[in-house]
Amino acid sequence: MIWLTWRQFRGSAATTAALLVLLAVVLALTGPGLASDYSAGIAACAQDGTCDRFYDRFFGGHETAFVALTLVVLLLPALAGLFWGAPLITRELEAGTHLMVWNQGITRSRWLAVKLGLMGLTAVTFAGLCGLMVTWWSDPLDKSAAENLALMAPLVFGARGIAPMGYAAFTFVLGVTAGMLVRRTLPAMAVTLAVFAALQLAMPLLVRPHLMPPITSTFELSATNVDNLGISRDQGGEVRIQLKSAVPGHAGAWVLSADLVDASGRTVGAGGEGAVKISTTSGPCAPSAAGGDGCVAEINRLGYRQQATYQPLERFWPFQWIETGIYALLTLALSWLCFWWIRRRLS
Repeated sequence: MIWLTWRQFRGSAATTAALLVLLAVVLALTGPGLASDYSAGIAACAQDGTCDRFYDRFFGGHETAFVALTLVVLLLPALAGLFWGAPLITRELEAGTHLMVWNQGITRSRWLAVKLGLMGLTAVTFAGLCGLMVTWWSDPLDKSAAENLALMAPLVFGARGIAPMGYAAFTFVLGVTAGMLVRRTLPAMAVTLAVFAALQLAMPLLVRPHLMPPITSTFELSATNVDNLGISRDQGGEVRIQLKSAVPGHAGAWVLSADLVDASGRTVGAGGEGAVKISTTSGPCAPSAAGGDGCVAEINRLGYRQQATYQPLERFWPFQWIETGIYALLTLALSWLCFWWIRRRLS
């Protein structure tokens, strides 16, 4: 069975391996230079306090490659489920060869175990290698990315560390399960893609924020957490404050919510925006005042703060292990269903 499975699978496995080797060569050639440029830039900007501008310039120069590699890692598990998992049983059912194979002294359970074991482990290995290679290469960019593309951000988190291995294992077995239930290749591929996409959306929105209790704290307003100040002279004057998805002292944190609160702790505005009643005709918030630092300081003096709920960057690896464990349990559950279905329901 191992020999037969390898004969059927070796073409697509060899093609995928060749593409991964090519990717590894490109990353190995460009990664050290990227890390060197980052280290040199940090050493230079630390002397004159311009690191914020350096981060924007450095990340902007490599943003296309950063996003492209992130998408590659995110798509690889889906491709394993679509093109390896879904056709695994449907191909045999549509051709009618499953009856011949299962009557040649090979039990259904053994046939499925070898298929799942060899192909599933290959999918997990490829996804894991791809994820770890991109994690290594992207490390300088992860440290300089904007809040929406930081390491803990939903889009990036799933393309780093060991999480792609859990995604690949689950999606592959999901494809096999869909094939058993639907019995047609294209519908099984569609079901696999739909379920995987739904779960990938539900995980960061509904599950991941609560893997560990989030932290809620209040912070003074500063350039770190204030995105924009809008000054209006109407109705006595007010300053509209738009907050960033960032918190002072916790670079790279995943901010789940951020609100402006007054001195009594009451939320001012919604959705990260709020208005502060303050003189805009004179004083530090007047348009003629130099810069906005004085206005922010005055708003802080009045007791306004940012109240943020967030997951700190230090939880990246615990989250990786927990989420991978969740997908491993889902994979085991689907595998059990596959073995039960092939023995009792599939003919």
